[in-house]
Amino acid sequence: MTQISERYRTLADEMTRRVAAVPADRWDDPSPCEGWSARDVLGHVIGNHRELPGQAGVTVDLNRSVSDEPVAAWLEARDAMQDLLEDPSRAGAEYEGAFGRASVQQTVDQFGGFDLLVHAWDIARATGQDETLPSSEVSTVHAMALRLGEALRLDGVCGPAVPVPEDAPEQERLLGLLGRRP
Repeated sequence: MTQISERYRTLADEMTRRVAAVPADRWDDPSPCEGWSARDVLGHVIGNHRELPGQAGVTVDLNRSVSDEPVAAWLEARDAMQDLLEDPSRAGAEYEGAFGRASVQQTVDQFGGFDLLVHAWDIARATGQDETLPSSEVSTVHAMALRLGEALRLDGVCGPAVPVPEDAPEQERLLGLLGRRP
């Protein structure tokens, strides 16, 4: 197992904890992502599990529907991604991306890791769960978000930053930077 597949497992465990705890009647509750329910957020995350590897021509077949079985759909996507990351030929497949040459595993680690952490919080917030994120991952994603600068504000990425006190805990500063009200 590589460092990237281990990090993915850690972040996927955080997402799994949130997904498994969503009461059946709360999947359609509004999330912090404008116009999206908790189910929509999960659908987005699962879609990225299919689309990120696809940039390098790597296929991830997912058959479960987030509309009918959100937990089962997530578990299928999680397991498929973990299998992919543990296969060096598939994980190492390269493509020309928006930021230059990249491999599937690099993209999953960076963009996918960002996505998993932030959207785990979105699902927790939407469904009334514990919103605490692992501090080491908050630091990693916060540093990445700061490096992205104005690219965070591109259409469909994040909304305008929400002001938070400079001395707020790092999780709150990250969430505010990403346009979420902590």
